[in-house]
Amino acid sequence: MSFHVRRKDIEITDVEVLKKILKSATYVTIAFSSENQPYLVSLSDGYDETRNCLYFHCATEGKKLHYMKMNDAVWGQAMLDFGYVHGKCKHLYASVHFSGRISLIDGLDEKRQAAECMIRQLEKDPTKLIADLTHDRLKNTVFGRIDIGYMSGKKSKEVSI
Repeated sequence: MSFHVRRKDIEITDVEVLKKILKSATYVTIAFSSENQPYLVSLSDGYDETRNCLYFHCATEGKKLHYMKMNDAVWGQAMLDFGYVHGKCKHLYASVHFSGRISLIDGLDEKRQAAECMIRQLEKDPTKLIADLTHDRLKNTVFGRIDIGYMSGKKSKEVSI
């Protein structure tokens, strides 16, 4: 089944703008499904433009990992919220919806890449935190990756990205 953005006047068709939104967002919300039961969670993330993927970290056990292992297909959203305009019944935003496959990362090299990607996206001064990434710290942290297969987006007319 295929859907499209109904309001073409607010659709984002420029892939570079979609990527810019993903790189600017401080978190994404991911929808999982297992045994016909949905689960929704927001994650801090880092978007890797060269691989078109999102990196995240999580606990070593729990509901999120259970859902990931049961079904690797996910749907997600990143949104930049520019606020509600009082008296206009309008909300200013830019959003990207995406689907993809989720996997856990085993190798230390990719774990380092994931951690650095997240730190660079989320921190104002990432230098010290990146320098503090030790072998043991990376080894004992669970990282995941969402390989994006589809993206679409829309934004308020008043918002420029």
